[in-house]
Amino acid sequence: MTVDQTVTRRGRAARVAELAARKTADQRPVRPGMVGGRYQPLTQPEVERIHHTVLDLMEQVGFADAIPSMVALVTAKGGRVNERGRLCYPRALVEDIVAGAQRSFVMPGFLPEHDMEVGGSRVHTGTGGAAPTVLDFHTGHYRDSQLLDVYDLARLVDTLDNIHYFWRPVVARDTQTTLDLDLNTAYACLAGTSKHIGVSYVNGTNCRAALDLFAMASGGESKWRARPFGSISCCHVVPPLRFAVESCEALEAAARGGMCITLLSAAQAGATAPAALAGTIVQAVAETLAGLVFVNLIDPLCRANLGTWPFVSDLRTGAMTAGSPELALVVSGCAQMARFYDLPGSVAAGMTDSKLPDAQSGAEKAYTLALAANAGSTLIMESAGMHASLLGASYESYVIDNDILGAVQRTVRGIEVTDETLSFEVIKSVVHGEGHFLGEAQTIERMKTDYVYPGVGDRQTTAAWAEQGAQDVRERARTQVRQTLATHYPEHLDPALDAKIREHFNILLPRAAMRPSDRW
Repeated sequence: MTVDQTVTRRGRAARVAELAARKTADQRPVRPGMVGGRYQPLTQPEVERIHHTVLDLMEQVGFADAIPSMVALVTAKGGRVNERGRLCYPRALVEDIVAGAQRSFVMPGFLPEHDMEVGGSRVHTGTGGAAPTVLDFHTGHYRDSQLLDVYDLARLVDTLDNIHYFWRPVVARDTQTTLDLDLNTAYACLAGTSKHIGVSYVNGTNCRAALDLFAMASGGESKWRARPFGSISCCHVVPPLRFAVESCEALEAAARGGMCITLLSAAQAGATAPAALAGTIVQAVAETLAGLVFVNLIDPLCRANLGTWPFVSDLRTGAMTAGSPELALVVSGCAQMARFYDLPGSVAAGMTDSKLPDAQSGAEKAYTLALAANAGSTLIMESAGMHASLLGASYESYVIDNDILGAVQRTVRGIEVTDETLSFEVIKSVVHGEGHFLGEAQTIERMKTDYVYPGVGDRQTTAAWAEQGAQDVRERARTQVRQTLATHYPEHLDPALDAKIREHFNILLPRAAMRPSDRW
C-alpha cells in the first residue's frame, strides 16, 4: 500500500468516526417503530374469511373454564354460557370491543428515552421466553438458569440498540416459591435495564405484589399508572379454546392495576392447534380476542396487544420447532390479522432449534424475523438469544442477534424514492467529473443515515481477518459480552429507593452482584 493510499484510508476512517459521533436518533438508519406491512402472506379475501371464521368460533363453540368475573362481564354484554358450560361471544360484542380498543399507545421505558409508541404497524423487537436453561458462558455447557442470569441478560440488552425492550427470557430456577420467582424476576429486570420490561405472573396475588413493587419504584401509584414501564405477558388460554384460571386472575389484576398487557395464545400447530396453518391463525386470533374482550370490559383504555404466538410442530416427532419456515409464515399471517383489526399485535419470531450460535441459528433467526418484521408486527418477542426450541438461552447470541435485528429493521425501512434519492444531478456530476461516487457529499452523508453496519459481523479481507486472529462471530460476540458485563452496571434505580424496595420485598439478588466484580 502506498503512503497516499494509507493517508486516504486514515482520512476516510476519521470522517466515518466523526459522522458516527454526530449521528442523532433521527439520523440512524434504523430505529424503534419503523412501519412495516409491505409483506402480506394473505390476500384481502383470505383475511376476511379468517375473520369470519374467528367470529363463528367464538360465537358457536366458545371457551371452557371462564372465571366468574369474566362470565359476569361478558354475559352482561350479551354473551351466554352454552349447554356445555362454554362461554360464547356474540359477534356484535367482539366487533364493538375491537372498534373501541386502543389502537396506539405508549409502552414506557423506566426512562423516557426508551418509550415505545406501539400500534400502526410500527415494528419493535425485544426479548422474551421462559427458558429453563442457559448456555453457560464460561463452560460452554447448558445449566439451569438462575436469577443472576435474568439480571445479567438485562444488563447486556440494556446496551444493545436494536433490542428495544426486555421481556424476561429465562426462568430463575434458584427461587423457592412462586411469589419469590415472580417478584424477583420483576426486580432483576427492572434493576438490569431502563428499557420497558415484561414478566409473566402465575396468579393474581403475585401480579398485585409486582404492581406494588412497580408503584414503589415509580414513586407512587399515580406515577406508575401514568408511565407503566412493566408489562404482563399472560397465557390466559390453554389451547384449544380453554381459559387458564389462575392466569385469567393474573390478567384481571394486571388490567385493574394499569399494567401493559400482552394477551398470549401459544398453541402448537399440529398438537394444540390445527396442522393447517390457516386454522392455526384462526384459533390464535379467536383466543387473543377473547382476552381482549375481557380486559376492555374491565378498562376500555387498557394498553393491550394481541399476542398471537402460535408455534409449529415437527410432524415427524410432534416436537415443537422454533425455526421452521412454517412458523415464519404463520406468525406473519397473525401480524397481518392484527393489521386488519388495526390493533397492536405481537408475535414470537427469531428463535432457533439449534443449540449453539451457529449457521443454523443465524439462518432460522434471520428468515423468521425478516418475514415477521416486514409483515408489520408491532412487537416481535423472543427475537434474540433463544435456542434449543426455546429451552435455552445464549449470552453470545444476544450480541449476534442484535446485528441480525439491525439488518432486518433496515429491510423494514425499505427504499425511499424522492427527487433527492433518485440522484439525477449526482449521477450527472460524477459522469462529468471523477467517474466514481466515493467522494460525493451524498455518499458521505448517506453512509450514516441509510446504511447499517454490523457490530460483530465480519467484513474484512481474508488477510486482515487472519492477521487479527481469524475469529468467528461467536468469538467476537464473547469479547463484547465479557467487556459489557464487566463494566455496565445500570444506575437508574436510586440507591435509597433500592434500599426501600429491599425493606418491603424479599429481594434475593445480592447487592454484591450489582457492582463490578471478577465474575466476568
